[in-house]
Amino acid sequence: MLTFVFFSLTANMKFIGKNGKSKKGKAARLRAEALLRAQQEEEARLERERLYRELVERLEAKYEVEKESELAQYNSLAQKFLSAKQWKMDYREQAKWEHYLSCDGAPDPTVPQEINTFMSLWRDEQDQDVQLVMEKGEVVLHLIEKLQFLLLETAPEDITDEKQEQYLQVILQLQDLLHQKYNDATQSLLKIASMYEDSESGNMHTVLKDINVTFCLWANLKMKVRYKDHVFQEAGHAFELPMSLALSSVAVRVLYTRYDHVSPLWVQCQGLPRQEGPATLESAEQPQDTGQGSGEEEEEEGSEEPSVPAAEKTGSKGRKKSSASLKETSNNKDDIKETQEETEKNSENLEEPSQEEEAPLQEEAGGGEEAPRVVDLEQLVPVGGVFHISVLRLPPQAQDVGDWIMVELLDVGLEEYPYSPGKAEDGTQEAVQITLRLPDNVIYFEVPVLARWDPAGQWWRTDGISKITYEAEEKRITFSMGGFSTVALLQDAHLNLPYQAWELHPTGVDEGFFTVTAAFATIQIQIKDNQCMLSSVVVEEKEVLSHITGKWMSPVALRAALKRAGVNIFPAEHSPKYVPVPRKGALAEVRAYEQMALLAAAFAFAHSKWNGEAGPEQVVFKVSEHLTAGSAKGSHWSLLMFDGEKVQHLKLTETSEAFSEEVQEESEFHSTLYHMVKEFASSEAMEKVERAGCMFIDSVYQLLLATRVLAYS
Repeated sequence: MLTFVFFSLTANMKFIGKNGKSKKGKAARLRAEALLRAQQEEEARLERERLYRELVERLEAKYEVEKESELAQYNSLAQKFLSAKQWKMDYREQAKWEHYLSCDGAPDPTVPQEINTFMSLWRDEQDQDVQLVMEKGEVVLHLIEKLQFLLLETAPEDITDEKQEQYLQVILQLQDLLHQKYNDATQSLLKIASMYEDSESGNMHTVLKDINVTFCLWANLKMKVRYKDHVFQEAGHAFELPMSLALSSVAVRVLYTRYDHVSPLWVQCQGLPRQEGPATLESAEQPQDTGQGSGEEEEEEGSEEPSVPAAEKTGSKGRKKSSASLKETSNNKDDIKETQEETEKNSENLEEPSQEEEAPLQEEAGGGEEAPRVVDLEQLVPVGGVFHISVLRLPPQAQDVGDWIMVELLDVGLEEYPYSPGKAEDGTQEAVQITLRLPDNVIYFEVPVLARWDPAGQWWRTDGISKITYEAEEKRITFSMGGFSTVALLQDAHLNLPYQAWELHPTGVDEGFFTVTAAFATIQIQIKDNQCMLSSVVVEEKEVLSHITGKWMSPVALRAALKRAGVNIFPAEHSPKYVPVPRKGALAEVRAYEQMALLAAAFAFAHSKWNGEAGPEQVVFKVSEHLTAGSAKGSHWSLLMFDGEKVQHLKLTETSEAFSEEVQEESEFHSTLYHMVKEFASSEAMEKVERAGCMFIDSVYQLLLATRVLAYS
């Protein structure tokens, strides 16, 4: 028995020994095989890289040989931009001639004699009522808009500095005159307030409205405490006065203007990215000399005109600063330049200055214990107009004396009531409570920032406002102030950036459809010849802004309409400070927009997720031949990468796992998008490109350059 056990143990030990050697040998073989495979794969990779380098070298060599001829062909096609530029110049001249022949009484704001005569005659008119001012105000607003659009649409090299400054000064003078006329009309109405007293309260109140203005006025004729609050039912505005004012001979005016004539001009009328950001800031700090003689005349006239509340006045120095600021802003890039060098110079204007990120509210230097909060107008912009809230001294009222009506005339004009808040019964500071009904045709995507205008500093600030209650559904805001000020609701100019997606595709002959999916809204724009139409704005699956949808207008006018409505999808030069997107080279971006516009008659373009992965000097986007009227969804997309001088067809797709610059098989390098798409496009598509109208191309280019979809998506 023992012998048997010993034999078994010996046999097992021999078996284990053989098995161990077998496993070690197998592991060695596997390591050798893995090493061999790794060497083979590395050799294969190196070989592929060698072959790819040779391919790229051949493509580069061919690209250099064909570059000159391709650019010559492209420049011939790009003459359509010059044709569009000439068309717009001819159109403006024709419009001036037709206006001259119409003899409709309206001045040409670009002709100094006509506009000066218009302003002088209106300034001398006396005893105008509010309704007449509203009617004349529509004409004035049209003149202002005409000048603003002219400044935005005219290329910098097509307008002299003197002309530009002339137009800016006319805008400022028209704005000041319009507001002064509302003050004059207010004064005229207050003089006869007792003739319109309410039978119940004994006080006077009125509301007048048109498309641009809501005028609310209340006169405290009886000076009774129980009537210290009032609701303007027709407008939805309301106020509650502190005790001291309820017992005083005062009037309260709430003047709502759909437009903003308070903020600096560069905020009112932002164009494409401003040139030379730091220089613009410097020029905004220094008042511009607009002529000693005219300035003295205006000061003399101002001394004779009625005085207005400090919150209602606009200082001449501040207005001149606004003029200087817009002078830089209005240099837009709507027209393509004649030569390659000019295009490169143009693209430099899209290079954003390197600045540290700032907060939207800044503390004023030298502040005391409670430093005022100054609004950063590069980030927060007024949306929905301006509310001028004033407490005014009630003038002597007309008295019936027999068959006569007598009134004491004071040569002081409209006066602000000298109010300073005292202490309430509970020991706290007295405050004025205001409720404002917000406009229906404006979207506030987030809770807006309420700010008051500081005429001394020429800026918006948020201090001095408390107990703010914002009711989004009711479109109402209630707040308290220590005094009376001009107020506005401000919104982040960049809250819809970066874009989630975008797409541009043709829908017919010289027609296209541009869709931008922003953070809070989806905007669809139809393009036809030289005009655009807002097709829809969808917010939370609901279509909004019906008041501007379905109306044809120029690209510049559409941009202004969307901004006024609170839908700002147009980056400015300072936007990189507030939008976290990879920076893109300006040369590649500008040239891509130009060449996409030239191809837009037959090709669709769309956002690519790889654009952010590409280098800063390259843009990546999708392109597809598109000859039907429907959407480009489901199309066979090609991915192109462009650095402004060379374009290549990428091998990767939107579903690839990682970004790669590897060139698509059987593709080549080209100098322009036009020559690249010829590789895979049909002859029908290229014929449509050749036949595309210059104004359609220009409209597409303006929209692409205004939205900058390649840099902000």
